Amino acid sequence: MDMDARVTDWLLEGDPGVRWQVLQDLLDAPADEVAAERARVEHEGVGAALLAARGDDGLWAGGAWAPKGWSWDDGTPQAWTATSWVLESLCDVGMPADAPIMAETVALIAANGRWEYHDGPFWDGEVDSCINGRTIRAGARFGADVSAIVAYCVEDQQPDGGWNCFRLEDEGSSRSSFASTLSVLEGLLEHEQRTGVSSADMRARGVEFLLERSLMRGLRSGEIVDERYLRFPFPPRFRYDVLRALDHLRLAGVAPEPRMREAVEAVRAKRQADGRWLAEYDDPGAETLRLDAPVGEPSRWTTLRALRVLRWADEG
Repeated sequence: MDMDARVTDWLLEGDPGVRWQVLQDLLDAPADEVAAERARVEHEGVGAALLAARGDDGLWAGGAWAPKGWSWDDGTPQAWTATSWVLESLCDVGMPADAPIMAETVALIAANGRWEYHDGPFWDGEVDSCINGRTIRAGARFGADVSAIVAYCVEDQQPDGGWNCFRLEDEGSSRSSFASTLSVLEGLLEHEQRTGVSSADMRARGVEFLLERSLMRGLRSGEIVDERYLRFPFPPRFRYDVLRALDHLRLAGVAPEPRMREAVEAVRAKRQADGRWLAEYDDPGAETLRLDAPVGEPSRWTTLRALRVLRWADEG
């Protein structure tokens, strides 16, 4: 058995959230086989465990962005147990969009979810573009009306084509950030695919912002903006990295092109001798559930994403 086959078999020994994506993105399995495996996410493994942690009010840990009662002032690291972070993970593992529990959850969040920043309704979004991008993605995936947030993204897009979550701060920048831009792009793509409401022009400008910078470099300096862009954590949460960016471009149907080459090779270079990629970076702070392997051990999530990105890039 060759290395790729051994790695694929190892991936298929993992969680249903990994397996259905392997079947779809690496093995080109029939759609009914993919759907049957994906349906297991609601009832088994990490998907079921994340759902089990939901409160009767539809919220996780009683909060939107932070657990109820949590404060920066108490000196503890940021917790990842609140609603917005768990919804992101449910998207990542592929919770079926038509799962009845998700329709119920969307309605309960609409009734009970309020943002800590300004006490606004959850599905109306916040002012932070990173938060808004993730909220659009989850809302569009599971059937919430997030049109108000999409409309806000139109006016929030900056002249350089991207977004910046610090735009409204006193010390805010008139230039966009990689992380904010990618979060909004992910949300807008999901919304367009689910609703048919086109955001193609807006997304094209955001994609160009990333490509002009080779997905990692400053436009004027030419230097890598942050070495952490070359680490591939899972779940990514608010962080930007080139694997996450390439995976989005693949999903968005963007054709591979020379400005992606450096990022593609950075992904390829991290492949281990056994054909797998390692888990990287541990977030401090409480988690609802650990999704990835311990740092330094082989990661099914990163290996899956890297293999499908390389397949897309090499075939392109």
